[in-house]
Amino acid sequence: MSFLKDVVKEIGNDYAGLLSEGSVGDIGGYVDTGSYIFNALVSGSITGGIPSNKITAIAGESSTGKTFFCLGMVESFLKQNKDAGVVYFESESAISKKMMEERGVDTSRMILVPVTTVQEFRTQAIQILDKYLEQPKEKRQPLMFVLDSLGMLSTSKELADSAEGKDTRDMTRAQVVKAIFRVLTLKLGKANVPMLVTNHTYDVVGAYVPTKEMGGGSGLKYAASTIIYLSKSKEKDGKEVVGNIIKATTAKSRLSKENARVSIRLYYDKRGLDRYYGLLELGEKYGVFTRKGNRIVVDDSSVYPSAMLKDPEKYFTPEVMEKLDWAASQEFKYGVLDES
Repeated sequence: MSFLKDVVKEIGNDYAGLLSEGSVGDIGGYVDTGSYIFNALVSGSITGGIPSNKITAIAGESSTGKTFFCLGMVESFLKQNKDAGVVYFESESAISKKMMEERGVDTSRMILVPVTTVQEFRTQAIQILDKYLEQPKEKRQPLMFVLDSLGMLSTSKELADSAEGKDTRDMTRAQVVKAIFRVLTLKLGKANVPMLVTNHTYDVVGAYVPTKEMGGGSGLKYAASTIIYLSKSKEKDGKEVVGNIIKATTAKSRLSKENARVSIRLYYDKRGLDRYYGLLELGEKYGVFTRKGNRIVVDDSSVYPSAMLKDPEKYFTPEVMEKLDWAASQEFKYGVLDES
């Protein structure tokens, strides 16, 4: 409609446009998380992942693997997009070039930006996005932002008070964080830049049922398209601890069912996330696999689940993966009817 097109030109809003021509709210694609079951949890498809133009929060207690999850997704993003780059805002002084290279991350396409305060993060993130948006759209190479972690960032007031020997809490922090994410959400959508944010959780005091909540106020809670809470248990090979079993729960999701939960295996070594872990349980629930005792029936024989996960390409054929993707849509997507 010509009148509506004229309205878009007249109001001078960079984010406005006819819905038929797309909007900043559209999903521009997905970033593979490195785990098929985690892809399904956050998008409803084993071939999906986190949205490529929205904020995804990974929250949990200390040592639940939040940084490892981020590095796995950074690795996947760079492998998916040969010309892509990553801007990694880091507040915990825990990331090194050696750590990145050990995980297989191409450090030549990644910049590490140490930040101390939420205001410093805001200024630098917006500067980078504005510079990125100045480029012609067809020349923009894929870009990803990571903030690791929001919970460790101070405010300018907290630093000033600390320098003066004051030990008072900055009561404006939550408002500052909310204002930052209000601005970033629209800019990330327009630029088609995904952002991962790690954050800490705490136990809600006085809750009738034990409840976890993210720190830092409501800013990230409202801005994030997806919020995943992590908890963990140890994964052993004999007596040796080789990794963690991570339980991931969707505390918030605009793409899949909330309060859904999956288990993901995270190795300490270069393997990182186990790509196929969790698919057997999903397949059993929806009849893709049949269990016989403690084995899985495959054709005319049966095999131990551990053997299938050690040689996944042999058992997870394209036909099986197609069935598992259907199962994922039944398990995790909103409003999906069983059409089998």
